[in-house]
Amino acid sequence: MAKRNNPDRWSLKEGFGAFAPWSDSYHSMRARNARTGVCFILPFIIGFLVFMLMPLIQSLQFSLNKVTLIPGQGYTLSWNNFYNYQYAFGIDATFTQNLLDESGKMVINTIATLVLSFVVAVILNQDFKGRTLARAIFFLPVILSSGVLAGIEQTSQSFNMLSAVSEEAANASGVNLSASLQSLLSVSGVGSGVFQIVFDMIDAIYDIVMASGIQIIVFLTGLTAISPSLYEAANVEGCTAWEAFWKITFPIMSPLLLVNTIYTIIDFFMKSSNSVMEHINTIQLNAQYGEASAQSWVYFGVALVFIGISSFIISKGVSSSEN
Repeated sequence: MAKRNNPDRWSLKEGFGAFAPWSDSYHSMRARNARTGVCFILPFIIGFLVFMLMPLIQSLQFSLNKVTLIPGQGYTLSWNNFYNYQYAFGIDATFTQNLLDESGKMVINTIATLVLSFVVAVILNQDFKGRTLARAIFFLPVILSSGVLAGIEQTSQSFNMLSAVSEEAANASGVNLSASLQSLLSVSGVGSGVFQIVFDMIDAIYDIVMASGIQIIVFLTGLTAISPSLYEAANVEGCTAWEAFWKITFPIMSPLLLVNTIYTIIDFFMKSSNSVMEHINTIQLNAQYGEASAQSWVYFGVALVFIGISSFIISKGVSSSEN
């Protein structure tokens, strides 16, 4: 069977032609939309080139050299045969262990965040009284997870006092519900690996809810854009709600699933509270700038790998649903 070309995908020639006035495709609607999209992201492109490009190049130089500080004169760089990367993988066992732990947490939190945000978006898309208030409440995690309030949360004496009281109450009761339930399931012969993932999600429910605000808004925007006539036609044809979900809702929402997945992965890896970021900051404070830069680039590479794998898997589902 011959492979059909996707009309929505541009060739390299068409992509460049959208910005070339002498090209035949320059005056097409798709080309105008592409130029409009570039105008929207142009401030970020300019900001990246002005403020981030040089530090990025400097960080790459640091990762490939030994950085020696000279008081009053700056620093010197000397090539050290990729020692900084050897230090990250072969010497600094804390970094590799933290990297593995955070990667596992990222997979679990990403899946849980996407599922939670999609379910909440479907619920908030229903017609019920107080829907606007409910949407505002579920958007509160975006505000509460902002940098200012997150700092207040960590430094507030009232917050610390309430946390201490909560911990003391849990210790005084002598009952750890999660651990007790896990022990009960392990004795009953249920697979401990699967339930360990579930318990990890339960333990991280606070972080998952706090990180799901943007995803809920994106999914909700996509759901509101679906024409009700599609569901009416499916109902006339005798489709159940479950069949309508998989035949209408999920295929239309699949491109937004890719967007939210990439956003969730990046958001998780950029959190300064994870152990990898804390470890990199620690060795940087010890004036190990070369080692810290190398570990930062390794961390960046791992994030790109996860984004690439998830994009490849989800994009296959998106293209199949479009066909």
